[in-house]
Amino acid sequence: MSNTVVYIVDETGENKKLRSYLRSCQKLSTRFILRSARENKILVNGEALHLNYKVSLNDKIEIILDKDETQDVFGEKMDLDIIYEDEDFIIINKPPNLVVHPTKSHINGTMANGLIYHFRERGENTIVRLVNRLDMDTSGLIISAKNQFTHSYFSKIMKTKDYTKKYLAICHGILKEKKGIVNLPIYRESEDEIKRVVDERGKESITEYEVVEEYEDASLLSLTLLTGRTHQIRVHMEALGHPIYGDKLYGETGDEDIILRQALHAYYISFKHPKTLEFMEFKGDLPDDMVVAIKKLNGVTSWLKT
Repeated sequence: MSNTVVYIVDETGENKKLRSYLRSCQKLSTRFILRSARENKILVNGEALHLNYKVSLNDKIEIILDKDETQDVFGEKMDLDIIYEDEDFIIINKPPNLVVHPTKSHINGTMANGLIYHFRERGENTIVRLVNRLDMDTSGLIISAKNQFTHSYFSKIMKTKDYTKKYLAICHGILKEKKGIVNLPIYRESEDEIKRVVDERGKESITEYEVVEEYEDASLLSLTLLTGRTHQIRVHMEALGHPIYGDKLYGETGDEDIILRQALHAYYISFKHPKTLEFMEFKGDLPDDMVVAIKKLNGVTSWLKT
């Protein structure tokens, strides 16, 4: 059975050209509409019609999403922690120290290699379309869309209130204010520089935080990204004077006895399903190395299972 998305034309779309209906009423991208039309994958009442066709009330519009695709990433068998999967997207709880996508220095052994193997084992000729990315040393939830429609949908909602992502971070010290919003611009001084800084020349960057647990001179924070700048949480926590444990770029030296990477975990994502618009939320368990770090800080955590 084909993977399709279906729309029934109501009064707001009546008499619009098919192209305009899909663009203005259903908020589909022009690129997606044109590509689907070229491949005769847009059907009106079962027929492939021209994009200039004027839709009528109660017309049934189907867009076929099935497509054989290839990608310059070869499959590798991998033990992926799959949180959720359907015909439109998959959510992985990425462990620390795993690169997300092949690079010049990491040609194989990446999460993308594992995903391609998983898709082919299921008989799916889809490719890896990452909705969000995480640094190699950051653990947590990553979404990969299985078709262009779904990827376009996520791209559209990621900067709206319909999409929420939250992180857990173990930070140095005890915060005076137990919750708040950090609104500090983040700037990259040069293209060759990896590190970002707080600077008025930078882009607006907003992080909401709340202390959820306190230990011996350490705190576990839940952080919500209201903007999506590179290294945003790490930069903001350094600016507050409470850098993340294990953060070699923005943190303090001497954390190696506690944890060997930044103690940052993307634990929560929520959104509406791209087809059904059903509200969905997902949580990923706190990774073992962060649990061990909390114990070393003489703490006890309730975040062992979600």
